Amino acid sequence: MSNLPSLPLDQRPLHGLVIVDFSQFLAGPSCGLRLADLGARVIKIERPDGGDLCRRLYISNLELDGDSTLFHSINRNKESYAADLKNPADVERVKALVARADVMIQNFRPGVIERLGLAYDDIRTINPTIVYGTITGYGAVGPWRNKPGQDLLAQSISGLTWLNGDAHQGPVPVGIAVADLMAGAHLTQGILACLVRRGITGQGGLVEASLLESVLDFQFEVLTTHLNDGGRLPQRSEVNNAHAYLSAPYGIYETADGYLALSMQPIPPLGKVLGCPELETFTDPQGWFDDRDLIKRVLASHLKTQTTDHWLSVLEPADFWCADVLTWPRLMASEGFTSLQMTQDVSRSNGATLTTTRCPIRIDGALLSADRGSPQIGENTAEIDSELVLTNR
Repeated sequence: MSNLPSLPLDQRPLHGLVIVDFSQFLAGPSCGLRLADLGARVIKIERPDGGDLCRRLYISNLELDGDSTLFHSINRNKESYAADLKNPADVERVKALVARADVMIQNFRPGVIERLGLAYDDIRTINPTIVYGTITGYGAVGPWRNKPGQDLLAQSISGLTWLNGDAHQGPVPVGIAVADLMAGAHLTQGILACLVRRGITGQGGLVEASLLESVLDFQFEVLTTHLNDGGRLPQRSEVNNAHAYLSAPYGIYETADGYLALSMQPIPPLGKVLGCPELETFTDPQGWFDDRDLIKRVLASHLKTQTTDHWLSVLEPADFWCADVLTWPRLMASEGFTSLQMTQDVSRSNGATLTTTRCPIRIDGALLSADRGSPQIGENTAEIDSELVLTNR
């Protein structure tokens, strides 16, 4: 198998655009990351004394070159510009920079950006065509506007945690920062839409996203069911729950040597293929919902009698939707993973190197990989001053 090429930076769709990013942690920087992957020049505004707080936000005890691996992974392929936003002279410098930018991103709590004089109305007076992106925790209005915009809190308020785990458990959060990442993706979508509009009409715009609205949208299928089903609450399965609304056999089941994931499929044919006559008696599709836990108990007991490979060998040829449940080492050793070329090595200017994932998007058949790592605090300040700031004052 030949390696796919990486699309040169100067051929990427957003090449030539300048993004000035004031955001910290995960949601806003994940938007900047995606715009950088697509070719934009992303300039990260950081405090001189410590920079983005994410530099010290550890999801493990692993760090590289003095910064958390989380910071490295979410801020690769960016530049860093050091500015103290409590210093009026530095605020004027960043205003001069934003005046030359195509996009500005910020995720301060509501009210902070206004006090700094960097709100949308302030910025568009010096850059009328700016596309201005902002992320909050719970929106700019309403009684929750000042709550901390943190992923677990947004998941909890949104009701998402009642969809995970089995029925006998309490609320179970998704084990990844899904609210942050969805909000970053939605902000990216809105910014790209406004950039398209600006290309047509010359008009900039304000793009707003929030963690809560994003994680509510993430639940649109099940929330729509709830809103149109008499307001009934979702009922998680007692056995191997994987979706609070779907019928048996949907779930992950233990086998003799591992686990097997089963998607939606009719029960009697499944029982026949698996050699489980008891399942063949459940002929009423409505019963696949009403007797969901009974069916799943029968299935769970039966699947423990053979290995995962055995079950895959009978289910896959019969076109039943199923999958092995891989650990990361098994995944990364598989041809299916290696064929995607999903990892890349990125390096700082001092040689510190990190292996991370690449952008999942392909353009014109080419990957969007880049070997530039995350910046050190203020690493690019002098260069940016010379090129973009001092020439605009």
